[in-house]
Amino acid sequence: MSWEAVADVVAAVLLLAGAVLTLAAGIGVLRFPDLLARMHAGTKPQVLGLVLVLTAEALRVRSPAVLGLLLVVVVFQFLTVPVAAHMVARSGYRTGQVRRDLLIDDELARDQDNAVLEVERVRDENERDEADPPPKARRSGDLPG
Repeated sequence: MSWEAVADVVAAVLLLAGAVLTLAAGIGVLRFPDLLARMHAGTKPQVLGLVLVLTAEALRVRSPAVLGLLLVVVVFQFLTVPVAAHMVARSGYRTGQVRRDLLIDDELARDQDNAVLEVERVRDENERDEADPPPKARRSGDLPG
């Protein structure tokens, strides 16, 4: 069996696995009940499915130029998908689309509460400073004697 035949068989297996993962991601986006579960289904298996499909393509085509382009696509997927998922999750949380009863540890709510307390503390300090300004510094010529 030649290298080309082995590469074609591996490419077919990777293509099938990538297609199944991408299909699972699509079904998860449609079927999962809340935003965070849908977001998880739309990002994790979809990216892995795409990587498997692109790896299959690289094995099938066997061209350095195509391999470079496919590598760029994979790198951009790894860089952009987590950021997009994070932004979707934060905006969903802030607009009330996240079911907070399903969260085990709601760190964002705790951080928001701490931020509100810090803003109130700074505001109180500023109001206190404006009400009682510090004494003016004396110049050396102003001293008696």
